[in-house]
Amino acid sequence: MADVMGGGMRVGFVGLGNIGKPMALRLAATEGLALQVYDVAPDPVAELVAAGATAVASVAAMDADVVCVMVRDDDQVRAVAAEVPHGTVLVVHSTVAPATPAELVAAGHRVLDAPVSGGPMGAAEGSLAIMVGGEADAFDAARPALEAMGTKVVHAGPIGAGTRMKLARNLIHFVAFTAVTEAQRLAEAGGLDLVALGEVVRHTDAITGGPGAIMYRGTTAPIAEDDFWHGVFSHVAALGEKDLGFAIALADELGVDVPLAREALPRLGKGLGL
Repeated sequence: MADVMGGGMRVGFVGLGNIGKPMALRLAATEGLALQVYDVAPDPVAELVAAGATAVASVAAMDADVVCVMVRDDDQVRAVAAEVPHGTVLVVHSTVAPATPAELVAAGHRVLDAPVSGGPMGAAEGSLAIMVGGEADAFDAARPALEAMGTKVVHAGPIGAGTRMKLARNLIHFVAFTAVTEAQRLAEAGGLDLVALGEVVRHTDAITGGPGAIMYRGTTAPIAEDDFWHGVFSHVAALGEKDLGFAIALADELGVDVPLAREALPRLGKGLGL
């Protein structure tokens, strides 16, 4: 770990939970960063100290250029922010309400909202996607720390943009989870092995990109008929409407409730821009 007196970047990390601890461990292992950590639980702090970080008695005791925060909720973020000097870049990795980042800026803090995607596995591997909102100079100041924790670091725009991107990303995540529960009920009623189905889903999503496979256009506006994407998405819609129709018919036959599939059938083409 870099020597602070030797000019290394000073990073603080607050919140050493399931995702915060592996994120902090990536920082501790990065040359050129001097890491200070704080958490109310002693065990993860001890693990970080063993990895080369310095423990501090409070957030206010941190002497850092950048303080990263991965705590439970907005109130805890506000409590941490209240102890961070206003000149320090406060990097909020927690997923907070859309208005909270701007609220922190209005209180005089220098803030980046930088929620992450990739879970504990991505945190441990240093392969997180980190979606950042805030001023360019603050982003540049925090970039070395962000790039130590993630392989996809996106400056999404001004303050709040990182949070908005994370919420849009997670809308896909959890609506898809709900669709999965619907598909599992259909598969179970059809006498299928749900574990084997899960293996097929993960295998094919890794090849195709899953829901992200349609996310290449820069707009949701209707597609002109002479646009390249009109042909592509017309094909997608035709296949989707056929298969959704078959799945709904099977669900009716088996007595399975599939409300998301019924909503998707009339909405797919229009949603694609056709």
